[in-house]
Amino acid sequence: MSQVEESIEVDVPVRTAYNQWTQFESFPEFMDGVERIEQRSDTLTHWVTRVGGVEREFDAEITEQIPDERVAWTTVGGEARQAGVVTFHRLRDTTTKVMLQMDFDPQGVTESAGDKLGFVKRQVSGDLKRFKEFIERRGLETGTWRGEV
Repeated sequence: MSQVEESIEVDVPVRTAYNQWTQFESFPEFMDGVERIEQRSDTLTHWVTRVGGVEREFDAEITEQIPDERVAWTTVGGEARQAGVVTFHRLRDTTTKVMLQMDFDPQGVTESAGDKLGFVKRQVSGDLKRFKEFIERRGLETGTWRGEV
């Protein structure tokens, strides 16, 4: 297993950053390589990704969700193996630190080489930067889900 940890400060309140992160179907708007996400239930999402010309489909289960604090997940089926958590930290009333930690299992020679070359770390860093641009440009979330898991 490999691990990546990245964080970014976004100029929106914790509630806004958290609420946007729970809108999984909007991830393709700021996550490079994510083609589509379908929310199948409160805790199950289906992902279609295309990275480096390789398409993967998998399901991810939300294992913990605490409003304004954290969202944790693990894959439960399909062509990817990963687990992670995103946490939200109030720095000021209008500034939030978003921290992402993810464990993943590179599949095959190409993914293993990409991991060793830091591709996943750069991908996550870029996704967080695009999330920052997305939410700051909007100034408010596209929707909310305030339930706990």
